[in-house]
Amino acid sequence: MEEHRIVSREAWLAAQRAHLADEKALTRARDALVKKRLALPWMKIDKRYTFDTDEGTKTLDDLFAGRSQLIVYHFMFGPDWEQGCPGCSFLSDHIDGALVHLAHRDVTYVAVSRAPLVKIDAYRKRMGWKFPWVSSFGSDFNYDFNVSFTPEQQATGKVDYNYDMQGFAMDELPGMSVFYRNGNGEIFRTFSAYARSGEPLIGTYALLDCVPKGRDEDENKMMGWLRRHDSYEDGATGTTLAAGKQRAGACCHEGTPK
Repeated sequence: MEEHRIVSREAWLAAQRAHLADEKALTRARDALVKKRLALPWMKIDKRYTFDTDEGTKTLDDLFAGRSQLIVYHFMFGPDWEQGCPGCSFLSDHIDGALVHLAHRDVTYVAVSRAPLVKIDAYRKRMGWKFPWVSSFGSDFNYDFNVSFTPEQQATGKVDYNYDMQGFAMDELPGMSVFYRNGNGEIFRTFSAYARSGEPLIGTYALLDCVPKGRDEDENKMMGWLRRHDSYEDGATGTTLAAGKQRAGACCHEGTPK
């Protein structure tokens, strides 16, 4: 941790006021970016996707649960993985409290993974989460949304991710996609984001960004400190995910570009 100047109250207030100008500029820039995001063009979804859920097979239309807006979080959890991605789990720790507020703004939130439903349900129970989480196992959904990749794609050493060919190859990567359903039942893809785009959902990071040590991370090994919330007591568990080849403390963001 770098040394900091110790100053008088007057000098401290002057520095805080100067910094506040930068904070306000960032807020205005973020507001402007949101307006641009909301103005992006839409793409109609004509393909029929099905998902395994606790209530049986459902379509993408069913996932809206009667609302007009749907957020799908692409949670990294491959069919032969024993547990979900630590980074996706970190993000998901922050979701349940938002569900009631989203519902009152005509928004449904659902996580989707390729792992079989029995694995998803067991892991969700272990983590204590309540948000809807369904399986796209046997569907093209993850592949069409560029968050899952075939062995053949991985063998090339590059995969189409985050709107570009990336020089790293894994079977699963994180992302978020947003959909709108109009009064005629037509479904449109309005937005998709990948890689570090999920960080604004992680309230813990917002708090860490305010404390003196910050995130205290190696920028080349993001989230290397991270454990699932039930795995901190003994430090690194040493567990390896079968398909993702990630250490228990490793994360989907580690080594991936912004």
